[in-house]
Amino acid sequence: MDLMGEEGRWWHGAALYQVYVRSFLDTNGDGYGDLAGVIDRLDYLAWLGVDGIWLSPTMPSPDEDWGYDVSDYLGVHPELGDMAAMDRLIAQARARGLRVLLDLVPNHTSTAHPWFIDAAASKDAVFRDYYVWADPAPGGGAPNNWVDATGASAWEWHEPTGQYYLHLFLDSQPDLNWREPAVHREFEQIVRFWFDRGVAGFRIDVAHGLYKDAKLRDNPPATVINPLGHRSGLEPKYSVNQPESHGVFRDWRAIAEAYQPPRLLLGETWVGDYGMLAGFYGDDDELQLAFNFPFVFSMFEAAELSTVVGDTLATLPAGACPVWTASNHDVGRFPSRWAAGDERKARLALLVLATLPGTVVLYYGDEIAMTDVDVPPALRRDAMSRRSAPRDRARTPMPWDASATHGFTADGVRPWLPFGETAAGDVAAQRDDPDSVLSFCRAALALRRAEQRGQIARYELRGRADGLWVYQVGDLVVAANFTDAPAAMPAGAGALLLRSAPKDHPDGDVLGPWEGAVFK
Repeated sequence: MDLMGEEGRWWHGAALYQVYVRSFLDTNGDGYGDLAGVIDRLDYLAWLGVDGIWLSPTMPSPDEDWGYDVSDYLGVHPELGDMAAMDRLIAQARARGLRVLLDLVPNHTSTAHPWFIDAAASKDAVFRDYYVWADPAPGGGAPNNWVDATGASAWEWHEPTGQYYLHLFLDSQPDLNWREPAVHREFEQIVRFWFDRGVAGFRIDVAHGLYKDAKLRDNPPATVINPLGHRSGLEPKYSVNQPESHGVFRDWRAIAEAYQPPRLLLGETWVGDYGMLAGFYGDDDELQLAFNFPFVFSMFEAAELSTVVGDTLATLPAGACPVWTASNHDVGRFPSRWAAGDERKARLALLVLATLPGTVVLYYGDEIAMTDVDVPPALRRDAMSRRSAPRDRARTPMPWDASATHGFTADGVRPWLPFGETAAGDVAAQRDDPDSVLSFCRAALALRRAEQRGQIARYELRGRADGLWVYQVGDLVVAANFTDAPAAMPAGAGALLLRSAPKDHPDGDVLGPWEGAVFK
């Protein structure tokens, strides 16, 4: 079935799956996953029941930030494959009804990108204005108080040209200057290049950060500490979330809508305010999906999660499609953060994710309740982990089987990051077990596809008391027990379709501790 030919907004009701390519499957024995490994596992992903995959960065890069420091937007990283491999992946995914999204990094490049190499040559260089440069402050030192993702100054002194350049991440990731019209033209060509090759859309990195305050004013002190973090004690009022960024997304949306089916723009919108989140959808003319980080950072409890869901849906523009995820390569894995390794809680989380309206995004390994790995400092590969949160914990290789290298790489090969222990078991063991987390996740995604595909189902809160969250999505009623005690099944919910506990758990009219059920 070739879904690429379907009309309409295919992501409505869909399930997407984030593949961290370097950790998915290594086919050439170098210890790193590759595009050929993704191709090799397309049948598995189709069997699982997802509708599309989002690939972590695949473009050439020095890998100071593992692909998020791009040196060529129109190529494929040679360690991952080549353009022929990318074309095969897109075609073979399409043949299985799967769409492929790429990671696009428009906020910054690598210092190894030809644009920056030229820009650093002189103040009169052709590409100088592609980046944010500034003179020292009147008294000397950095132009303002902005900090990067590690908590250090966001400004790097460039002695040869006597100015600072801005980097909201590593100093090897200079920020682009979106006030320069040529940058817009470059990225419009980049977007079209990949769309023309059959890419179904982009996950847009740091979508909230493209424009910076024109006056480069100091950020004010943070008055509220929130889970999205202000480790520096500053509110990023002027360094991100500038209104001009919305014009970029309107331009890209017009390009995306010119293709059939429309291409998808999924934004990494790192904001904690629902109004700002809603703003990224525009008047149905900007991003079609915007990641909901208040949901990601919620406590795993009925009151907070249901409040976030209700507030999100009440704030989004009419017709906007919400997107729900709980794990990714930056924030860690929900089976650790939410479930603390408790399989019951991981199953409950999967049930909630699979039944909420809109689009759901799973991270590789979510389907087997894969947990974070405590990577020893000597084995960490993430440069920012050395000074901040150890992101390597959520990027370790996928355990496909119980062999010494877990089916990820060849025997005797050391993987780029160490393996961890997955209490629920590897993919092979779980695939053969009808009561496993993997089998449950597959059943939940099948139910989602049958009931929600092609639509944004209507959500209604039906009850929230004593740790029990009951809601209706379309024709389905979901009851989720977020407590250590049994709870009564909701009255009049309909026929029982699915419950998160394994089949050997007690049935009847009682929800077990940390159990959810779906009715119709």
